[in-house]
Amino acid sequence: MPAVRNLARVATVLTLVFTSAFASQAAFADLDDHGDVGDEGTHQEANSGDDGTVGVTVGGVVFDRSKNGSGNSTGVLVSTTSWTPPACWYAPMYTPDQLQKKLEPTWEAGSTGWEWDASQRKKYNADDEEKGFNKDKTGDGYWWGTYVNKSYPPGWDSCFDDDYFWVDTGDAPPANVENAVTPEILAELAYNEIRVPGTQVTLAPAETTKVNLPTWSWLDGAEFKPVSVTASVQEIGIRATATAEPVSLKIEPGTSDAVTYPASGVCEINNGRIGEPYAKGKAGETPPCGVKYLRSSGDGTYPLQATVTWKITWTGTGGVGGDLPDGSFGATQEVVVQEIQAVNR
Repeated sequence: MPAVRNLARVATVLTLVFTSAFASQAAFADLDDHGDVGDEGTHQEANSGDDGTVGVTVGGVVFDRSKNGSGNSTGVLVSTTSWTPPACWYAPMYTPDQLQKKLEPTWEAGSTGWEWDASQRKKYNADDEEKGFNKDKTGDGYWWGTYVNKSYPPGWDSCFDDDYFWVDTGDAPPANVENAVTPEILAELAYNEIRVPGTQVTLAPAETTKVNLPTWSWLDGAEFKPVSVTASVQEIGIRATATAEPVSLKIEPGTSDAVTYPASGVCEINNGRIGEPYAKGKAGETPPCGVKYLRSSGDGTYPLQATVTWKITWTGTGGVGGDLPDGSFGATQEVVVQEIQAVNR
């Protein structure tokens, strides 16, 4: 019965926001209800330190989000390529005693069939009271298993075909096991946890602009500073930090009857700021970042789309690191454009 066997091997991971002790307790209850990861295995919890750092353990991975973006306007980065963070991964899940407590009740129930149960008992040497389940290696390694993030279909079921496997402390996981946690996999998982500020650009004129009048656009550099998330697996002492740094702003006016500054609509970051604030006396100048509408919006508005591109880099245990695909996050704001009224005398 492969479906039953698969369910016995899968640890369902829910992405949760911990705002109180009650939320943390609810997370424990939810995982136990699924029968996947309970108190006896690597589980999910939130701990707050004196320095405000919040470590959230999800799927065997601890996420430190203390340097992440915050506030109601923050959002999730979307890769600018077809790449997505891992939908599933392998990480330490059980000690020998914990795995025994997990599997033996299933075998005793007989729901997976005598042949399967017998093969599994043989695989884990379950009849040897001293060495079964690698008890003689207690403290020197872990049984690894699958963790799944079902918020990333399709692909979340791609890890189902492998059983638990043993990894000695200090050894690398088997090379043929895809997405077994390494610093790079942790960096990719941290990427998924990054939250960046909203993209509400400042416009001048602010409320209503005029046809053929350049509208200056800029973003406050204080809002758009690098953010990062660190992911670690404490049982095996590896970690990685993914850092997002803003590099450019793309403006899409919401109508073809407009021109952008620069012509590409992409404003690069300069001295920690994107664009330049309008100042008195610059009305006749061309803004380094902005838009000029060529036609009135009439009784409606134009949906100006402002999207910031973030460069993602990572560093990890052992001095490794590199780049991950750029991410983007944007928002739409409505712009009123009116005709310039002539005064006849």
